Amino acid sequence: MLFDCDGVLVDSESITNSVLRQMLIELGWAISPEQCIEIFIGKALKDQWQPILDQTGFRIDDQWISQFRARRDEALRSELQPIPGALEAVKQISSVYGQNIACATGADRAKVEMQLALAGFTEYFGDRVFSGMECPRSKPAPDVYLAAAASLGIDPAGALVIEDTATGVAAGIAAGATVYGYSNGGPTSTSPELLRAAGATHVFSSMDALPGMASGA
Repeated sequence: MLFDCDGVLVDSESITNSVLRQMLIELGWAISPEQCIEIFIGKALKDQWQPILDQTGFRIDDQWISQFRARRDEALRSELQPIPGALEAVKQISSVYGQNIACATGADRAKVEMQLALAGFTEYFGDRVFSGMECPRSKPAPDVYLAAAASLGIDPAGALVIEDTATGVAAGIAAGATVYGYSNGGPTSTSPELLRAAGATHVFSSMDALPGMASGA
């Protein structure tokens, strides 16, 4: 089983998006919280330079992204919590799947490893953590899920992916996997309709349900 991280394991999206919105406002873009969520969540920031350039006249570069990551990480260290029920769900799934679980994220490795440690997931994933930023292409391309499946020695077609964004669902589908979508109805949550439209086989709203769903997959 392959898990996304942000919005699936940890409740990080609102924290990260708030920091990003503040930095975009500082560039002169009076972007609303809703716009920031719609445009940026589930996508690699480095790939979203065009709308920022269009609105601010500033082409984000490595230095700007490094500043964003520093401010983001500071906020995450003080505010991050696991998604309700996710830690127990992963614990139960790990007892069945053993080392055939991995975390495959579009985020940078330092961020995801920090988040997994802060939220108590490290013991279940170990070194089976994969960053889309270390792959040729980011989600919605399938590269990170293909890399995770190859490392585990499993056929992607036999893998179950847990995702919370349409971009992530598309990546899992492109890898040939079965994808379950998580949608809890929160402000940064993708609607069940959009997750299904992207290819999610099932959509669930509580992590408490996942171990039972996974055992029947």
